[in-house]
Amino acid sequence: NHYEGKSLRLKQQYFFVSATIQSIVRKHRAEYGTLRNFHLKHVIQINDTHPTLAIPELMRILLDEEGYGWEEAWYITTHTVAYTNHTVMAEALERWPQQLIESLLPRIWQILIEISNRYQDALTAYFHGDLSKVAPMAIIWGGEVRMANLCVCACFKVNGVSALHSDILKHDVFHDAYTRTPDKFTNVTNGIDHRRWLAESNPKLDALIQECCGKDKYLLQPEALKNLEKFQDDAGVLSRLGQIKAENKKAFAAWVQRESGIVLNTDAIFDVQVKRLHEYKRQLLNVLHIIYLYQHMKNDPHFDFAPRTYLFGAKAAPGYAVAKRIIRLINSVSDMIAKDPACKDRLQVVFLENYRVSLAEKLMPASELSEQISTAGKEASGTGNMKFMMNGAVTIGTLDGANVEMHQVLGDENIFLFGLKAHEVAELKQKGYKSYEYYVHNPDLRAVVDQLNVGFGDGVAYDDIARRLLFGDGGAADEYLLLADFESYRDAHVRAGLAYQDPKAWNKMSLLNIARSGIFAADRSIRDYAKDIWNVPVREIK
Repeated sequence: NHYEGKSLRLKQQYFFVSATIQSIVRKHRAEYGTLRNFHLKHVIQINDTHPTLAIPELMRILLDEEGYGWEEAWYITTHTVAYTNHTVMAEALERWPQQLIESLLPRIWQILIEISNRYQDALTAYFHGDLSKVAPMAIIWGGEVRMANLCVCACFKVNGVSALHSDILKHDVFHDAYTRTPDKFTNVTNGIDHRRWLAESNPKLDALIQECCGKDKYLLQPEALKNLEKFQDDAGVLSRLGQIKAENKKAFAAWVQRESGIVLNTDAIFDVQVKRLHEYKRQLLNVLHIIYLYQHMKNDPHFDFAPRTYLFGAKAAPGYAVAKRIIRLINSVSDMIAKDPACKDRLQVVFLENYRVSLAEKLMPASELSEQISTAGKEASGTGNMKFMMNGAVTIGTLDGANVEMHQVLGDENIFLFGLKAHEVAELKQKGYKSYEYYVHNPDLRAVVDQLNVGFGDGVAYDDIARRLLFGDGGAADEYLLLADFESYRDAHVRAGLAYQDPKAWNKMSLLNIARSGIFAADRSIRDYAKDIWNVPVREIK
C-alpha cells in the first residue's frame, strides 16, 4: 500500500517472468532453430494476474530479438498464453500505475501501449463506439494498466476455478468480453494433491482406505475412493473411522500443547476455519456466532449444545487493517472464554499461530466441522474445503465456489448448507440491503453486536467493527451480508450439533465425504487443463 512496495513487487514479477520466458525461448531455439512454431510446442498458463508481464515480454523477444513483425509476433503470443482467473474481487485484479511501468520498464510500456491501442480500436468497432462497454474493458485507462484485461485480450483461453466462479466471470466480471469471444471462456475446477493431503498427512486413514479399496489403487486413481461407499453401513468400518479421527484429534492436541501450552478439549467437536483472513471469507460471522453461544450459555444454565473447540488459523495482508482487527477480536473472545469456568469442557476458542502448510497437514486429519462460509458469489473455489472433505470433515457452508460442486456430489444430507445463494445476494444488494433492520428485529443478534461495543474484558472495544456492520465505514454497511445470514448460520450449527450426537450417523457422513472427494484431486484438474486448454495427450494410468 505504498509506492516502494508496489515498485518492488513489479520488479519481482518482471524478473521472474522474464527469466522464465527467456529460458523457454532459449531451449526452444536450441531444438528447433526458429520460434515460428513456438505456439505449437508451448502453452504458458498465466496463473492469476501476477505473471501477466509474460505477454509483453514474449512480444519484446519476438519483436526485438527475433526480428518478427507485429502481426506474426502477436499471432504466436496469443496462441501461446492462457489465463486462469482466481478471484472475482476487484482489488485482487492487479492494476499498475502507468507511471511505474513507464519508469521501470520503458520498452514493455511501449509494447503495452501498442497492444492497448489496437485492442481499444477493435472494441470501439465491435461495440459501435459505446464508451460504457469499451472503458471497463480497456487495458490502459485512467493512468492505470489493468492486467486482467490484458489477459482477456491476449490469451486464447480464460478459465475460472469452479463452475460457479466461471459462470460469474462470463455473466458479470468479464461479461462484455464473453459476449464478444464466448469460445475463449471455460472452466477448470481446482484440485488438490490427495497423495500429500490424505495419504501422507493422514496415514491411519490411508491404511483404512487401502484395506477397503485395494492396495495403492486410489493413489493413482483417486476416483477409486468411491469404493468406500460400499462400507457406509458397515458398523466395523464406521467405528474404525471414528477411532482414527479421535486419535488424530489427540495427536493434534498434543502438538498444540507442546507448541503453545494450550490444552484442547478433544471430546468437543473440532470446528475449524483456517484460510486467508478476508472479510468476504467471513471469519467475523463465525466469531459473532461464538459470542451468541457464550451469551446464551451465560443467560440460560440449561442451554444445551454440542461442546465446541473452535480453531482459527489465518494471515492477513500487511495493509489490511480491518482483517488485523478481526484477528485481535478472535483473540479477545478466546481470552474471555478461556478465563470463564462456565465454559470449561463446553466452549473453547483457539487462534493457531503462524498458519502454514506444515500446521495444516497436522490439522486437516483432526478436523470434524469445516467452516466454508464465504458470501455466496465471492469465493472463486477454495481448496481447503477439498482437503477437509478428503479427510472426513463435514462442511458447514454457503453455496459458493467449489462448495457448489461438493454439494452436487454429497447431496443435502452430507453437508450443512445455509445462507443466501449468489443470485439472492445480488438481488438483495440491488434492492438495497439494510443491515440495521436485522439488528433491530433480532434480539440475539442485537446483543452480540452490542457486545462488540462493550468489549470482552481485556480493555479493548470493537465499536469500529460494530459501526462497520451497521453503518459502513466509508463504504456499504455489512458489505458481505453477515447479519443477513446470521440466523440461517445459527440454524445450520444446531443441525450440525444434533448430527454429531449420533456417532454412527456422523461417521457415515464423514465416510461419504471421503468417498466422494476423488473428483477434487489435482489429477482430474490437470487432466482437464491438458484436454481443454493445453491440447496435450493424457495417458490414463491403469
